[in-house]
Amino acid sequence: MKNEIAIITGAAGLLGPKHAEALAEISFDIVLIDINKTKLRRVENSLKLRFKDINIKSFVCDITNEDKLKKVSNKISKLKNKVSVLINNAALNPKMTSLSGRNRGSMIENYNIRALKKEIDVNLIGSFICCKVFGPLMKKNKKGSIINIASDLSVNAPDQSVYSKSEKIEKVKNFKPIGYSLSKFGIIGLTKYVSTYWAHKGIRCNALALGAVKKDQPSFLKKNIIKRVPLKRLAGENEYKKAICFLSSDDSSYMTGSTLIIDGGRSTW
Repeated sequence: MKNEIAIITGAAGLLGPKHAEALAEISFDIVLIDINKTKLRRVENSLKLRFKDINIKSFVCDITNEDKLKKVSNKISKLKNKVSVLINNAALNPKMTSLSGRNRGSMIENYNIRALKKEIDVNLIGSFICCKVFGPLMKKNKKGSIINIASDLSVNAPDQSVYSKSEKIEKVKNFKPIGYSLSKFGIIGLTKYVSTYWAHKGIRCNALALGAVKKDQPSFLKKNIIKRVPLKRLAGENEYKKAICFLSSDDSSYMTGSTLIIDGGRSTW
């Protein structure tokens, strides 16, 4: 999309570079935002090597810091082209933890409230702040698409037996912490609210609920998840790129307030 800018938060994470790559392939200029300077520069340099005709900029920023995001927004507003896409991809995804010994923090009975607040701050409130700060850039142009990255755990509660080598619930040794599910459920609510709030300004807002990606997963976890996926495999890193392009483009011009679930069928069971 020539003369249009896509902003991607969490740009240095697992799927952030793939979201950027997908939109660069259809000629969007790219703005990358991440809190990790080293990884962000690496992603930026990699994209610049591949997409020499695309304008690519990066900003190191904590999305929970509204004042710093406003400074980033001010810099973006001075660029030649206009913002038409925001992908709220940044998130904390706490890993499962063992219940052995003293490490019992993933259980609701023992879950640290400070950790829970941090996960909600980044995953949900951070996405809201990005909508608040960058939405007005789209509002001026009377056109935009906000894509909130949700999860299959936005539509289904986690099956805790997946996270242990023994699938018998009474023998479960690992638990997926509640923070991720709770905040990603909230992303669906944020999506519906924003979709109606700015609809009259031509801004659409949809959520993309993604299933597990096969990269960086323990072998037993892959095996357990695959048993619960009708397609009998995990997603490849590139399999969500077309969905990003669809939601970013006029191909989805009559779609707003929706959640597009791409999880190999896992949420149907």
